[in-house]
Amino acid sequence: MEQKTVRLEVASGIARLTLDRPDKLNAFTRVMHADLREALDRIESDGSVRALVLAGAGRGFCAGQDLADLSFEPGNMTDLGRLIDETFNPLIRRIRGLPMPVVARVAGIAAGAGASLALACDIVIAARSASFLQAFVNIGLVPDSGSTWFLPQRIGHARAMALAMLGERLSAEQAAQWGLIWKCVDDEALDAEVETLAGRLATMPTRALAAIKQSINAAQANSLDRQLDLERDLQHVLGQSHDYSEGVNAFLEKRRPEFKGR
Repeated sequence: MEQKTVRLEVASGIARLTLDRPDKLNAFTRVMHADLREALDRIESDGSVRALVLAGAGRGFCAGQDLADLSFEPGNMTDLGRLIDETFNPLIRRIRGLPMPVVARVAGIAAGAGASLALACDIVIAARSASFLQAFVNIGLVPDSGSTWFLPQRIGHARAMALAMLGERLSAEQAAQWGLIWKCVDDEALDAEVETLAGRLATMPTRALAAIKQSINAAQANSLDRQLDLERDLQHVLGQSHDYSEGVNAFLEKRRPEFKGR
């Protein structure tokens, strides 16, 4: 049996999904994409999961596409557009659409589509020694898997253009200062920071977190009127949830709420 390229562990409401090709800096292959699809299917079908942590094994988060998994034979070269359409784009859309918060734990390099994968997550925490690299231009390509959308949206046109055109590494500290990611922490504090955050998210009102995710992601393309309508519709649904009732009762009774994620 072929060894899995990802590891999935679920405990205490937290799914921990780890890219597991450390000898290749967790670079993507078609097999890894298939393994990720299977793991995400399991996560979505498990009603106990209320938060997801996405990480990379070893000394890197993800180095992007494994070029060894592509064909460079004249007349039979891999169609990159088709590869993206069948693998990377569905993965990014799925991470963005998961009905739970997704935390990226970034250690080492997040390059190419690996950087895009990290940026697709809802909250990114990176080790101080980590870095982000839009490596595409270095092999004559354009950033993909969402990076041309994530970058200007978060750090502005000028910085996005330079990062994409120059293909230079961006330190985790600078990424946090620019607002590309949520937080940069000392290397030795990374695991504790991620676990504390994931544990907190797993006890929060999961449907509300999913609605926050949905509404903020939609805001980039919506007019104010459409966004107001979306907020209204989401609030209508959440106002009938168990967690809303629990939150109100806990407030009135001056106690900590016990959210169930429903």
